[in-house]
Amino acid sequence: MTIGIAKARNSHIFERHEHDRYVEPAWCTKRLFAVERFAGLIWDPACGLGTILKAARDAHYSSYGSDIAQDAIGTLQDFFTAASPVKGFSIVTNPPFGLIREFAEHALERGALKVALICPVARLNAAHWLELLPLLRLWLLTPRPSMPPADVILRGEKPGGGRADFCWLVLVPGHKGEATIGWLHRETELRRFAQTKNSTDCFDNGAR
Repeated sequence: MTIGIAKARNSHIFERHEHDRYVEPAWCTKRLFAVERFAGLIWDPACGLGTILKAARDAHYSSYGSDIAQDAIGTLQDFFTAASPVKGFSIVTNPPFGLIREFAEHALERGALKVALICPVARLNAAHWLELLPLLRLWLLTPRPSMPPADVILRGEKPGGGRADFCWLVLVPGHKGEATIGWLHRETELRRFAQTKNSTDCFDNGAR
């Protein structure tokens, strides 16, 4: 019997961060803004190093960032106790993964016009609470994005490929019915998607 030599994986398994502070690649949010419209100010209440805020500005949205971390880019405040920065806002954030439900519910209770949250796909099967929320769309991110802890980025390290699957959960108050599922591709797939007639479904009625 011949024993093969295992190839090294171009992927990383990171130690769990104490506060679930993980940094998504910029393309994840750029692709989201290419297929979803948001109304009002874009508020990222877990803004960390500001990746989502930059993508929002690049997409010509006004944005506001806040976080409980001292070294985060944005206002130092707790999402669950702070006042909203403006009356009309949408939430786009990569929340602590242990608090995804709380972030989703609180954003809707605060009157967000639209909510988009990054979520590990592995958590979806047990996320029965989503059945009670107005989940409009689920966007699967491909290829798997690497989401290292913020400390890794701050140290200047360059992470490789990811080992976990992630998606965007998009919620809109008042939505009823089944959620749709789509894919957000990092590369050229976006151009092909934009050319299809169905792509107009993602730009309907302002916040929808």
